[in-house]
Amino acid sequence: MIEIVSEKIDITKILQSVEDNSAGGIDMFIGTTRDNSKGKSVLRLEYEAYIPMALKKMNEIAGEAKTRWNIKKISLVHRIGKVEIGEASIVIAVSSPHRKEAFEACRYAIDTLKKIVPIWKKEFFEDGEVWVDAREEKILS
Repeated sequence: MIEIVSEKIDITKILQSVEDNSAGGIDMFIGTTRDNSKGKSVLRLEYEAYIPMALKKMNEIAGEAKTRWNIKKISLVHRIGKVEIGEASIVIAVSSPHRKEAFEACRYAIDTLKKIVPIWKKEFFEDGEVWVDAREEKILS
């Protein structure tokens, strides 16, 4: 399951999408909107994406993970639009015969997604808003 959605992410659906009777481990990363960033109170986030390229890159990440590790299934789902405090913006799930592979593939997927997938995050504060560049870990004005 590789998707970009504009509604709340169904975490249970993603977990079910990677279930496999031959898998001994499932690792899941859930990225949620926190209420603060760099000492400021965050009101909400908004995400935008170049969807065709984002989906292409997400599929490449899943394919690469499958070649590097013995994984059974992998799902990557990212949300776009407004994301409120506490809500998930990204969910990645990986199943594999052993936990180590699931952990490593999941970590690879989130780290690589943040570097290469054209999805952009804007943080909203009481006194303004800023675009955040995840690749550089800097705020762009």
